[in-house]
Amino acid sequence: MRTCTWAPTVFQGTQVVERKTTPSSIPSGEDLYGLTTGLVQQYEALGYSDLLIAQRWWGSGTDIEASSLDCLAMTSAFAACTQHMNLITAIHPGFFQPTVIAKWAATLSRMTGGRWSINVTSGWNMQEFEMYGIDQLQHDQRYLRSAEFIQVLRQAWTETEFTFNGNFYHADQLRVEPRPVGNLEVFQGGQSTAAINMAAAHSDWMFLNGGSPERVGNIINQVRKAAAASGRQVRFAMYAIPLCRPSDAAAWEEIDAMLASVDQALLAQRQARLARGAKGMWQGDDDALGALDTNEGYVPRLIGSPETIAERVQLYRNLGVEMLHLDARDTLFNQEVLPWLSSL
Repeated sequence: MRTCTWAPTVFQGTQVVERKTTPSSIPSGEDLYGLTTGLVQQYEALGYSDLLIAQRWWGSGTDIEASSLDCLAMTSAFAACTQHMNLITAIHPGFFQPTVIAKWAATLSRMTGGRWSINVTSGWNMQEFEMYGIDQLQHDQRYLRSAEFIQVLRQAWTETEFTFNGNFYHADQLRVEPRPVGNLEVFQGGQSTAAINMAAAHSDWMFLNGGSPERVGNIINQVRKAAAASGRQVRFAMYAIPLCRPSDAAAWEEIDAMLASVDQALLAQRQARLARGAKGMWQGDDDALGALDTNEGYVPRLIGSPETIAERVQLYRNLGVEMLHLDARDTLFNQEVLPWLSSL
């Protein structure tokens, strides 16, 4: 099973779970490079197979995470400091031209020997679009735009020269030199009908929010059915935050303390923000654990002893989850569970 974790590019988490914290100061120069690349090298040494470099344009640092470092610059930095990890860069169509990303990505691909993939994220934080003057489009239209973005990238990977005329993007006799290395691996997010249709037709992987086995299994079955109609197969990654302790009781004691510290006003603020642009995400299980982070990472319940977590992982693996996208900060999990996961 592949194991993915976040790149260390966000400097302040949410405050929905009340914490005694102050805004993080962001270093610069060698201090910034050393901090971020040092953490990534630790993740690689631990055995994580993939690194997801998120695309964030703005964040409140209250109901959602604070803004992060640019994904393109940081992907280049992480390419230079790693040897084996696959780098997955999240890209927002609308903020970038696919032809320009094709050129940048082909260079990254060649520099790393093919250790680069893309996560095409259609976008949900409408305030980001407004701040940067980007055409928001309606929800389903954003996924149609993303589908064209993927089509252009795939042609750049497979054809030495091509012309593309779509509703959102155009290219005239585009040649990308030097050529990229290996096949293009496309990830995407989203769980709405539009997201499922795009995955079935264009993507290799879907990143799923954390969810109950019933919810995750239902999404996987929907995508598989839609993909089969066109003779394609889609693979699945699921986000989960492990909380591994010597006993189940000790782990759940911590969870209960977190639930008791949820700031209900900030939670309502987050839900209102999501309602503007996120259709089909953060709306499925009505699970109290979903309040503890922005991607429902605790909902899969990788919570408890190493043995309990291993049993829970096997349940999702049987449903079709082939990659776990994990928070990498749990020491006991990294020691006791991660090596087993990497051997599956």
